Amino acid sequence: MTVNDDVFTNWKHREEIAESMIPIIGKLHRERDVTVLLHSRSLVNKSVISILKAHRFARQIAGAELSVTETLPFLQALTALDLGPSQIDIGMLAATYKGDDRGLSVEEFTARAVAGATGPDKSERRASRDVVLYGFGRIGRLLARLLIEKAGSGNGLRLRAIVVRKGAGEAGQDLVKRASLLRRDSIHGQFQGTITVDEANSTIVANGNEIKVIYSDDPTSVDYTAYGIEDAILIDNTGRWRDREGLSKHLRPGVDKVILTAPGKGDVPNVVHGVNHDMIKPDEQIISCASCTTNAIVPPLKAMADEYGVLRGHVETVHSFTNDQNLLDNYHKSDRRGRSAPLNMVITETGAASAVAKALPDLKAKITGSSIRVPVPDVSIAILNLQLARETSREEVLDYLRDVSLTSPLKRQIDFITAPDAVSNDFIGSRHASIVDAGATKVDGDNAILYLWYDNEFGYSCQVIRVVQYVSGTEHPTYPAPESASAPAPDSASASASISD
Repeated sequence: MTVNDDVFTNWKHREEIAESMIPIIGKLHRERDVTVLLHSRSLVNKSVISILKAHRFARQIAGAELSVTETLPFLQALTALDLGPSQIDIGMLAATYKGDDRGLSVEEFTARAVAGATGPDKSERRASRDVVLYGFGRIGRLLARLLIEKAGSGNGLRLRAIVVRKGAGEAGQDLVKRASLLRRDSIHGQFQGTITVDEANSTIVANGNEIKVIYSDDPTSVDYTAYGIEDAILIDNTGRWRDREGLSKHLRPGVDKVILTAPGKGDVPNVVHGVNHDMIKPDEQIISCASCTTNAIVPPLKAMADEYGVLRGHVETVHSFTNDQNLLDNYHKSDRRGRSAPLNMVITETGAASAVAKALPDLKAKITGSSIRVPVPDVSIAILNLQLARETSREEVLDYLRDVSLTSPLKRQIDFITAPDAVSNDFIGSRHASIVDAGATKVDGDNAILYLWYDNEFGYSCQVIRVVQYVSGTEHPTYPAPESASAPAPDSASASASISD
């Protein structure tokens, strides 16, 4: 047998093991509301190849690829435990087990590491929380995909209805066209699952989720309890109302909270998950998730301020065009946006810089901002130019941000890449709020310039869903606990070699 044959045989063996993991992961999710993670990456509903790639990602945490032969015993050990709703990271279990000197078996170690998810203190399964989408545009349809994906065991969040204006055109085609737009997307690809339309009941059924389509142009005209919807979280993705008075119109029978997918005005709290979501008051009924750009810049800005201090900064966003612009030159109420979006770079304004103050009230640095819309349909980049409170080096900043992206509380918001040939299309579908481009980073003394990619559609939608999960109480605890699951960082040589893919 040749060396190549050995490598191929090993690959087929790992494929077989990964395939055996899929039904275990699925059963834990459906029957016990347990989400299996591997170094914070969910393995639920993932393919064999996706599971193997997730194991390869472990090089960034511990400097060496994690094998499915190492994690399978921990996954099997979980099936013998009486688990409550939780997120369990088998990658961290495997990594910490290697450094444990108590002589425990895999089963004993696993039981102790996830003790909080078992026994009398475990979380109890609760009824699902209703969600309503008000509007069904670019963000609305991505939110629908994410909500359907996360419906899982039937606990947690359930998309019950969408509210839209009746489309002009042939009667009966409105529902079909909206379902078709959910099924196929020119940027984000095919919907992962099946979609059927029940025109008689004005319902779209997606992966078994019955979604009522309610036609209305006036929030105050809808009684959601008439559709069996109770205590719902309504997500307004129209941007039509941004202040408390306007958004309060949604607080109708059946709706408990309103979340806006645009910057809020006045006293509406602007929330960036990972930074200030824990400041949401339990009785707060109206919340803004700020903008995609605010979500992209605030987490790395907080990280830099925490470590180095920030005296002042400027953010320049090179932003993909949006539906707010015109395909061809035509009248627009805003300057320049009337010019053809696919044919021009268009200088425009951004409110992200001013929104920083709401998300980071303790940051006293003045942050300014501007934006250029460019002819790409998705993925933008924010160039964050900071004057720091102390001098540093490029290597120190990159090591720090890499660590933040892997092990800090901001790891779901900040990603990190060293690939020298990365371009905007590579980040379509990223679930992070922003991705630090290591190769483009500039540091000179007390000046640091960060290049932050972000999927302004999907990455932002993931941030919105995280806020919805937080306010609904459907975010489950993660095990092993972070303080007991710290893994050794790889040396710089292995890190730089591994982060690129």
